[in-house]
Amino acid sequence: MKRYCQTLKLRENEELIKQYCEEHSHVWPEIQAGIKEVGILDMQIYIHGCDLFMICDTVDDFDWIKDNARLATLPRQAEWETYMARFQDADPGAASNEKWKLMDKIFELKK
Repeated sequence: MKRYCQTLKLRENEELIKQYCEEHSHVWPEIQAGIKEVGILDMQIYIHGCDLFMICDTVDDFDWIKDNARLATLPRQAEWETYMARFQDADPGAASNEKWKLMDKIFELKK
């Protein structure tokens, strides 16, 4: 399994942040199906103020560029990205993997 951690900023607007969180309590079924179809096994998003943190656990052969490009072509994905762009402090025309910035792991507590 591979793990990717990403970050993204939301617009500094309490009402938009509240709406963004609400929208993620009922993500469209096509979006969830597409995420799974490309090999993402688990995805979690955390929020602190305007800062989002996403964890994606994927299949071993997941290719960040190739599989995100395929995800962008799946049903309703472009519509979802356009809809979510109004909440995000990022280029509205950018693809999801361009808005979300990959993070580098700097520490891991070993068992």
